[in-house]
Amino acid sequence: MSEERETRLFMISPRSMLTPDQLVRMIHAFGVEPIVKETCYGCLVEGPRSLVLEIRDKVREKYRNEVFTKIRAYPCSDPRRCRAQHGTRPGFAQLEEEWQLLSKIQYGLEKVEEGAKYVPPQEKKRIPVNDFKKICEVH
Repeated sequence: MSEERETRLFMISPRSMLTPDQLVRMIHAFGVEPIVKETCYGCLVEGPRSLVLEIRDKVREKYRNEVFTKIRAYPCSDPRRCRAQHGTRPGFAQLEEEWQLLSKIQYGLEKVEEGAKYVPPQEKKRIPVNDFKKICEVH
């Protein structure tokens, strides 16, 4: 990717009611003309960097804690990645793992917006060896 063009991956949280089709239609409704490719987890958006970042900001405005995005190293339909052209998918396992974590991230962000504060766990105390022996002997 050049500095002028960017491809971004938009992933929808599993907790979201938004579908990839709805996300793609919303991006098309912005009236801009980037390359938008629907995927099973959301979509890919490719175009001039300024336009892609503008789309990112509009999506975040509407689906703040439901759609997550990151830069993709390869352009859309790159033969090295495109399955239609028998490309490989070496990063898919990582992508799948990230997708599964999004619901937890979404939940945490929603709780922070509701005013939740981080409470560190209480420090664990060690029990004396003799007390531990008594616990073990009972069972």
